[in-house]
Amino acid sequence: MLTINKLKKSTGTALPRTRFSFLFFLFLFAAFSPAFSQEFRGAWVASVWNLNFPSKTGLSQESQKQEIVSLLETARRTRINNLFVQVRPESCALYPSSLEPWSRYLTGSQGSSPGYDPLAFFIAEGKKRGIAIHAWLNPFRAAVNASQPRHPSHISNRFPEHAKRYGNLLWMDPGAPSVQRHVVAVAQDLARRYDLAGIHLDDYFYPYPESSNNRDFPDSDSYSAYTKNGGPLSRADWRRDNVNSLVRDIHRAVKAEKPSILFGISPFGIYTKGSPSDVKAGLDQLNELYSDPLKWMREGWVDYLAPQLYWKEGGPQSFSSLLRWWRDPSVNPRGIPIFPGIAIDRMEGSHKWPLSEIATQLRIEQSIPPRRPGGFILYNMAQLSKNTKGIDQLLAK
Repeated sequence: MLTINKLKKSTGTALPRTRFSFLFFLFLFAAFSPAFSQEFRGAWVASVWNLNFPSKTGLSQESQKQEIVSLLETARRTRINNLFVQVRPESCALYPSSLEPWSRYLTGSQGSSPGYDPLAFFIAEGKKRGIAIHAWLNPFRAAVNASQPRHPSHISNRFPEHAKRYGNLLWMDPGAPSVQRHVVAVAQDLARRYDLAGIHLDDYFYPYPESSNNRDFPDSDSYSAYTKNGGPLSRADWRRDNVNSLVRDIHRAVKAEKPSILFGISPFGIYTKGSPSDVKAGLDQLNELYSDPLKWMREGWVDYLAPQLYWKEGGPQSFSSLLRWWRDPSVNPRGIPIFPGIAIDRMEGSHKWPLSEIATQLRIEQSIPPRRPGGFILYNMAQLSKNTKGIDQLLAK
């Protein structure tokens, strides 16, 4: 629990009694909120590129349902109590929607129905096993391959003037008000129609910079429209404001539908260069991705954050240094729960992390206060499904 002395140390001055009482109430609320009444143990279920579900396109309805049950059984066995299902990988839907076409990852053709509602099936089967389902959305990515055919109802065809090619990607311009309104409507529609535990956004607001040619995101037209209407912000501040307004508006929309629904985001794990001071930052989230998660926390626009802390303990981007920084009351004065994203997929591929690295990070998560009640989110379900290096046994302990 935060003490008065710690508050004095972080601000340099004593806090007025009324302000301290308000902060103390907020911390009590976070500690005893029913939504966080047990340790938060999550995992991401990725649909993009058929990573986790479905395992390939064109599976029968029954085969897809079997895969959902298998994922949920794996979660139950490993004591995962929250699954984040990627229901909007390319401005498309893994559920029936009047706003967006069916995802091509289900049938192989965007706009083609699989014959059932995968999200509703996830929720119903999750309830049987005590596993909460969150709808994971990519906010602005329109296609991972810009040359891939898209359904006539796709947002890139509805607002072609705001569809921007960036490398191989197709991206919807975050600076276009019509695009922002559409994304908010998608989130609100999900909150209204489904018995979800939460709505979740990943870190794809502005695209990660292309290292090959240092090309800037092509939004000159929308920024010019902003300045011609009297907008005073610099281009970088305007971009950050675009993301901030989306986060604020989604929070308001989903809470208006269901106050109990959780709204959270998984930002890039390093805020900016020098924050924290003992971590080496390559990518600058604040100045290159134009995302300001500290503002989201301080404004109360999120119920939790899951920063992607996808680095080893003790290295130049040490897991413990980063987690300690995100949970520090001077950074996070409202005590917004921080559930670190842990990269169990790095036990495979070029990284080849040992299982002991994951065990170390799980122990560190339990040791760094404040934990109300604490927890983590794992990327991704593939390693749990395969029980890579005995990860299932580690989590089941």
